[in-house]
Amino acid sequence: MRRTDTTRQSRADPQDERPALSPRERQVLAHIAAGLSHKQIARRLGISVHTVGTYLRRIRDKRTAPTVADLIQLSATEDCAPGPVPSRN
Repeated sequence: MRRTDTTRQSRADPQDERPALSPRERQVLAHIAAGLSHKQIARRLGISVHTVGTYLRRIRDKRTAPTVADLIQLSATEDCAPGPVPSRN
């Protein structure tokens, strides 16, 4: 008779354990993939250039993407879209 160990937990996919990107992080990532500069992204999203850098740092903390090429590849795997641009009143 074969004994099974029920206390063993199945191994989850490591990608499922990664923190999710916020909607704004996904927007910034999509704009990077579209070839926009930090300044262009900041203008389009109505945020500062410093904030764009902060979002990119957070993305890099959550995912392995040390280069712009890695960020572009990541945007494809994360299925990022630029999203709506805020209106300026």
